[in-house]
Amino acid sequence: MSLATLLVLADGRFPAGGHAHSGGAEAACKAGRIHDAATLAEFCRGRLHTAGLVAAGLAAAAALGIDPAALDEAADARTPSPALRAAGRRLGRQLMRAARATWPGAELDALAAAFPRGAHQPVVLGVTARSAGLGAPGAAHVAAYESVSGPATATVRLLGLDPFEASRVLAGLAPELDSVSRQAERAALRARTDGTHTLPAASSPLLDIAAQAHADWPVRLFAS
Repeated sequence: MSLATLLVLADGRFPAGGHAHSGGAEAACKAGRIHDAATLAEFCRGRLHTAGLVAAGLAAAAALGIDPAALDEAADARTPSPALRAAGRRLGRQLMRAARATWPGAELDALAAAFPRGAHQPVVLGVTARSAGLGAPGAAHVAAYESVSGPATATVRLLGLDPFEASRVLAGLAPELDSVSRQAERAALRARTDGTHTLPAASSPLLDIAAQAHADWPVRLFAS
């Protein structure tokens, strides 16, 4: 696995559209659940072990070459919120555009043709990682990191939180990021033989409920 390639894909400046999404942080800030670095850490930890684990498992499975259509169905089943399903597909479309320009390949072309309106972002991420030569470990790490880096960055903009404190939150989560990534990779390896139903399906009902409410806001800074 090329660490340089991993850094390119995980870089927040990679044009995959993540800057327009807060990962639920905007709704959490308005509700008062995030109001400082400590509550940001709590929010990110919860998101990592639920939405982050699910995304990492799907991405790792796609990187292993498991059928993307089956994985997209699995992603739908693990995303009860229509607003989050729509956001996931928008992010998948944007990532696909960036990935095909950066690491062009037949598998990405086939996925784009099969899902013209966009596959779920973790599935696209896994196929992108495969095309870039990263494999399942890299895909899992990027997905897990994105699940917390997005909310941390968004909170700096939403609350004016000191970016140094936001970075400290992410650094403090590093051991758990590694653990979640390894868990996701193991699940993906099992899914290759036992089926996609064995992939992580951790739920976060409050994120789902808040996402639906957020989608109806007349004015918001982030798309989700």
